[in-house]
Amino acid sequence: MTTLTKTNRLPYFSLYFLWIGLFVIAPVALIVYQSFFGIDHSLTLSNYRTYLSSSVYLRMTFNSFWFAFLITVLTLAISYPTAYFLTKLEHRQLWILLIILPTWINLLLKAYAFIGIFSQSGSVNNFLTFIGVGPQQLLFTNTSFILVAAYIQIPFMILPIYNSLVDIDPAIINASHDLGANNFQTLWRVIFPMSINGVRSGVQAVFIPSLSLFMITRLIGGNKVITLGTAIEEHFMTTMNWGMGSTIGVVLIIIMFITMALTAGGRKGKAKS
Repeated sequence: MTTLTKTNRLPYFSLYFLWIGLFVIAPVALIVYQSFFGIDHSLTLSNYRTYLSSSVYLRMTFNSFWFAFLITVLTLAISYPTAYFLTKLEHRQLWILLIILPTWINLLLKAYAFIGIFSQSGSVNNFLTFIGVGPQQLLFTNTSFILVAAYIQIPFMILPIYNSLVDIDPAIINASHDLGANNFQTLWRVIFPMSINGVRSGVQAVFIPSLSLFMITRLIGGNKVITLGTAIEEHFMTTMNWGMGSTIGVVLIIIMFITMALTAGGRKGKAKS
């Protein structure tokens, strides 16, 4: 019976591995392969030498890390209290649905909506004019880029944190209060450590995509925010230097794997302790 069950599952696993091979492994392998070719289609390592020796690309790498870090920190600062507050509400599933709803809207539509909100005649500047501050240049700034990117990423931070908070046994929290801990001490020394895996998952879900943002940098940052994602788009769509674009893509993939390994390693270490 066991053998029959495994045999019946084989076609499903085959489809799964076929999907992974075609849409995950093959594209990554193609990017790695393309990174060893120059703009003249000759086999070369010059793309990697250029990347590692160019201050422009290194500055782009730093910018990508810095903006991804700021977006992640801002998103976490908003999401953790929100997720904690959601666990105290009735009809929690309804509130979770309202948080998920914006993710169903096309990213391009949300970006254009923020262009209207932050424009000179937008609602934010209308409010600033009403209170006597006057219209300000809100679009095409680092601040607007970080705010919009954080808004887009917030649901992906809230959900894993919320799930980890819901899984905490209320008896543990009650025991903390019985032992004399106040609300803040319970939150900091009991609830937060027990929800750290949700925080790590949220950081993964936000930090990694934030490294490669490019459309938001164009529409909201106005080409003043230059990241690795912007450079990849530039090489593939404008300069047609696919080799250099693929090289940056390979570097970005390596950075993503390192980030995942660091957060996963922390999760394993927490589980063992």
